[in-house]
Amino acid sequence: MVQSIARVKHIRVTPQKARRVVDLIRGKQAQEALAILKFAPQSASEPVYKLVASAIANARVKADASNSYLDEQDLVVHRAYVDEGTTLKRFQPRAQGRAFRINKRTSHITVELATPDEFGGTK
Repeated sequence: MVQSIARVKHIRVTPQKARRVVDLIRGKQAQEALAILKFAPQSASEPVYKLVASAIANARVKADASNSYLDEQDLVVHRAYVDEGTTLKRFQPRAQGRAFRINKRTSHITVELATPDEFGGTK
């Protein structure tokens, strides 16, 4: 019935750390996912929390545009994944004139919410 997508690109969190957080919410109800993310100790949980909240708002706007009823309790995190973004390469001086490369990795995070009848899931 209603499906919404929210993306954030070039977020300064390594993909490996962001995937740990995204794995916590995949398949959960959207409101439950927000509660999990609110109390998750990982630093990547804050941008993912904002992303899920944005996806809920996108679903609300999409439902209003199509004049259909949306119960936010029905929304489920249908798909959530993290892709690797650009890597910022920095150099740190080391002993005897050498240089040590530091990779500052970024992530592209995508969250898709849907109602259970949209993808064949059950409540």
